[in-house]
Amino acid sequence: MVQVPIRSLAQGGAGFGTSGVRGTVEALTDRVCFAYAAAFLDTIVERDASGGERVVAIGHDLRPSSPRMVAACVAACEARRTRAVLCGALPTPALAHHAIRRALPAIMVTGSHIPFDRNGIKFYRSTGEISKDDETAIAEAVVALDEGAFRGGMLRAPSPLPDVDPAARELYRARYLSFFRPGLLRGKRVGVYEHSSVARDLCGEVLRELGAEVVSLGRTDTFVPIDTEAVSEADERQARAWTSAHRLDALVSTDGDADRPLVADETGRLFRGDTVGMLCAAFLGARTVVTPVSSNTAVERWGVFRSVVRTRIGSPYVLAAMADAARGGDAPVAGYEANGGFLLGSPVHRGDGDSERALAALPTRDALLPILSLLAMATESGRSLSQLTADLPARHTASDRLQDFATGRSRALLDHLAAAPGALASFFAELGEVSGVNQVDGLRVTLAGGDIVHLRPSGNAPELRCYAEAGTPERALELSRWGLRSAAAKSRTLGDA
Repeated sequence: MVQVPIRSLAQGGAGFGTSGVRGTVEALTDRVCFAYAAAFLDTIVERDASGGERVVAIGHDLRPSSPRMVAACVAACEARRTRAVLCGALPTPALAHHAIRRALPAIMVTGSHIPFDRNGIKFYRSTGEISKDDETAIAEAVVALDEGAFRGGMLRAPSPLPDVDPAARELYRARYLSFFRPGLLRGKRVGVYEHSSVARDLCGEVLRELGAEVVSLGRTDTFVPIDTEAVSEADERQARAWTSAHRLDALVSTDGDADRPLVADETGRLFRGDTVGMLCAAFLGARTVVTPVSSNTAVERWGVFRSVVRTRIGSPYVLAAMADAARGGDAPVAGYEANGGFLLGSPVHRGDGDSERALAALPTRDALLPILSLLAMATESGRSLSQLTADLPARHTASDRLQDFATGRSRALLDHLAAAPGALASFFAELGEVSGVNQVDGLRVTLAGGDIVHLRPSGNAPELRCYAEAGTPERALELSRWGLRSAAAKSRTLGDA
């Protein structure tokens, strides 16, 4: 046995990002996955106080590399005398829901929305997502490894995976079929963009059970990295084409692990993720909403919620603030991110008397709840999806990213803009006077006319992201593109200096 510091693995390119461990497939060798899983078991997962068996639930997405990584995590469980329950390919929120309801820790192998040549691992306590403090504890752990079990970073003799237990998937399915009334979506024609989403079958099943006519679209065995914060123009054109050709009332989809939704109305117009979050929170009757600093400011201007709390970007920060709000008695508490992932921080109830239906808290990003909530909201109000936004303040957001843009390069640019005298004013001079700067997460600049440009390094991949907000969708898109174009040019200038 040798003692391996987890920090050394992060230096090799596999470390914690915005949500879980992320890295290239080459960096996430069996040895690295084994070590991270072992560190989780050693530092976070406590043994049953009665001396009983320790059990961990494990799931994965549909990336080509995920089954191999699962096998490495299962091997770590065996080495730590822990029984692994394999829940198979299923949405991340389904695994989290199962783990919480069964009081089990869990490991999800997924890279979420990032390209197929990258992947990741998410960890859950029996009460929900691990915290930033938990991440630090894992990152600072030193684990004992039998180096003889590996050759070239890969397991010499990986054990066969256990049979898949379908309980987690079925529990998640029942969660929504018991909350939304039977036949709710009868008469609705909904397209499901299936691509390589791990929820592609389950989403269609639930919609059909609720009465919708489902049209399956775009299924592929090749992994498609759908990023709900940076939807391509090709995807937008495809959404319009599908809704028109199939006479759809809505088009829905998710990212790879189904913790972020994609929703288009009957015209094929895609909803921004923060708009989806606002509408879902209103449908569920939330009093307190928690959302990162990058989300649309319409949530405050709308005046529907008693309290709006802003955080850094990343679900652990949203979760911590939701827990504080719930302890303060400000329930129901809900949270969402600009990507549309919705987090339910406390139970909610809808209906009256014998018809009242309850939905338990699910403190992790979820795609299915906001999809169903928007469809239900439109149906119950007798409106189309496009009409749901009629009452929202006229604030529009757009976002995009520069891929293969090193994190160090992003940070050097933002540090220069924030610190160099006159650099910020000069950079934004083309757009107007800077009236406010927020550095809670990245560099978020408010201009004198109310427009917002927010530059931030991705926490999951070598990318620079730009979030923009303005009074029209066209202006927001223009600002987002301007931000990335100008950032790339400025970065080149700094590199030449």
